[in-house]
Amino acid sequence: MMKVKTGVRAYAHGRLTPAAVAGLAGLMVAPAALADDAPHEVRGVEVEGHFAAEPASPKFTADLVNTPRSVTVIPETVIDQTAATSLQDILRNSPGITFGAGEGGQPLADRPFIRGQSSGNNVFVDGVRDTGGQVRDVFNLEQVEVIKGPDSAYNGRGSGGGSINLTTKQPKLVDATSATVRVGTDSYVRATADANYVLGATSAVRLNLMGSQGDVPKRDAVDFDTWGAAVAAAMGLGTDSRLSVSYYHLTRNDMPDYGVPLSRKLPGVTPTETGVLDVPRESFYGLTARDFQETRADIATLTGEHDINDAMTFRGVFRYAKTVNDYVVTNPGDGGSAQLVDGQWWMKRGTKSRYNPATTTAAVADIYGRFRTGAVTHDYDVGLELSRELNENASYTVTTIAGSPCPAGFSNPGTGDCTLVYAPNPSDPWEGTLTRNPLSSTRTRTAAVYFFDTLSFGERWMLNLGVRHDQYEVEGRNASSTGEITVSDADWSFTNYQAGLVFKPTPSSSVYVSYGTASTPPTISGGDQNGSSVGGNGVEVLDPEETTSIEAGVKWAFFGERLTTSAAIFQLKRENAQIQIEPGVYAQAGETEVKGLELGVSGQVTPKWSAFGGYTYMDSELVKGAYNNVNVGDPLANTPEHSFSLFSTYALTDAFSLGGGAYYVSDSFGGNQGGAGGGSNGVYAPEYWRFDAFASYQINERLSLQLNVQNVTDEDYIARTNGVHHADYGPARQAILTLNAKF
Repeated sequence: MMKVKTGVRAYAHGRLTPAAVAGLAGLMVAPAALADDAPHEVRGVEVEGHFAAEPASPKFTADLVNTPRSVTVIPETVIDQTAATSLQDILRNSPGITFGAGEGGQPLADRPFIRGQSSGNNVFVDGVRDTGGQVRDVFNLEQVEVIKGPDSAYNGRGSGGGSINLTTKQPKLVDATSATVRVGTDSYVRATADANYVLGATSAVRLNLMGSQGDVPKRDAVDFDTWGAAVAAAMGLGTDSRLSVSYYHLTRNDMPDYGVPLSRKLPGVTPTETGVLDVPRESFYGLTARDFQETRADIATLTGEHDINDAMTFRGVFRYAKTVNDYVVTNPGDGGSAQLVDGQWWMKRGTKSRYNPATTTAAVADIYGRFRTGAVTHDYDVGLELSRELNENASYTVTTIAGSPCPAGFSNPGTGDCTLVYAPNPSDPWEGTLTRNPLSSTRTRTAAVYFFDTLSFGERWMLNLGVRHDQYEVEGRNASSTGEITVSDADWSFTNYQAGLVFKPTPSSSVYVSYGTASTPPTISGGDQNGSSVGGNGVEVLDPEETTSIEAGVKWAFFGERLTTSAAIFQLKRENAQIQIEPGVYAQAGETEVKGLELGVSGQVTPKWSAFGGYTYMDSELVKGAYNNVNVGDPLANTPEHSFSLFSTYALTDAFSLGGGAYYVSDSFGGNQGGAGGGSNGVYAPEYWRFDAFASYQINERLSLQLNVQNVTDEDYIARTNGVHHADYGPARQAILTLNAKF
């Protein structure tokens, strides 16, 4: 019988062996089986301790406790217990991450900010970059991995703040079928199914389905409906050669929401301290007869692995993905000035639009394993990445038929163009046309090689090294309304490094110091997932912006490795952004800096009490900006000084559990932060606390009930603002009841 210690990686060559993977498959679908310290035997594998969530990528050549950087793994249990359905729901549990609002050149899509850097371009699915602006769902996720700090050694070009990897559900060697049905206030309905079938001794197939619809609490005009399906088949599980193929589809239809206007965009109306117009959160300025957002995603993946020998495994991944983000949305603060007519303030609605298909073809190959040179053990990974991405973009020309004119003073009024500032009507009639403009495109080609090695010098000292070299090429084709096409191209070569020294006071703890770098080409320096014109100022091809970070921390596991904790201090510096240093003179001299502290906790405090969350302190500053930039010295956009999250549950009995979440975010300034260019820090989202409640009851072995009450106190808070056009309210209180069934 083979023994596998979970929480400490079971190695044959630096990774879980195929036999261990096969044996642990049952545990993956039933983590409650690990509630005590007694050994457990599953399919001939005796398991001691507790299964600890680990990143799935072979680029991580050490367990998390021995990885010298801040990495948070949000497991499926937390995703399910918090009733999360979106990336924003999940990442609320990882402090130090905020979300930016879409506007202008930024898409209306997932826009996470990590350590003060816009990181929408840094989202990955199973280790492959997930391009294009998207609104993602989580029905097919096993876990979410967040790497904080410059990680271009891991993932190539990026913003420098970090990256997010979504690990999808894969076939296991155990028959298991489950389903959930959720109903809630605000017309919320959601159903999911997860079926895993063993087809033979080494083959299995897994099917996940999802359908959902509802309204956003206290913003009744904002509704959504979505459905998704994912199927994966695998053969050779538990053998030396493994092959899997998967396909994922998501369709989502939303009434897009650009929140409420800023008082500064409506001269004459009463200004506010925060810069956000003083209106109830129910105020919706869009037009339900016109506005729309449609998101579609199709991802096909082929993965093969072969154990060459005890010291070497080959892994290859081929991915073809296509996404579409298509919308016309009312921008309430961009239609022109307000007018006072007969004692009432009127405003003209502005619009933002985008049609953005994105296609990615990528191939990634890794050889990883373990070998020894004298007294030193090496856990290594060497890899090659090739990718081709096509991001196409077009806007819509929105033409409104004349009629029901705005009050005097507004230009070119049409039906539905105007509304009352303090009493907008989303049901205003609208007649007109939406004409899609010619497509512009950005084609990118990446060729990269990388190498990682964790050198173990006995039981106390480890040295973690990584290097990656990228050849990154971009070709832009900008189409005009006249049909004229302008072509521009550029290419960059950049090399990034990481190095970390680890000291282990005990087998379940580590103290570390690390250094890492990142490169941000000018085509993504503004944080846009969809690229931009080549050549930062239209003439000169700029060098990539450079981010460096130094971090020191400690990780410690307690109570038989049931509970993991971490603490880290860091300093992140981003340089080389283009700024105007005097009238008409530009130089790549922009600089931002973020210094901070991060604390984390995950696991079981006792066999009945679980906790997941942490605290982040960030002191951010625009150090060098344009010579006439009033924001120099200000905090960075979307970078709150304090953020805290804790989701915790306690089993009162074997069947009944209670818990909830507490989330705090301090004042968060808005602005169009691109490169080192700060925002408009006269506008900010005020600090807020949000509390969620959780209860679950196990009816029998197959059925359980779960109740979530989100925003229990019905806190009225601004979730984000871009500081230029609008601010977005967070959802009001919502109750959701879930029936979980296992078959």
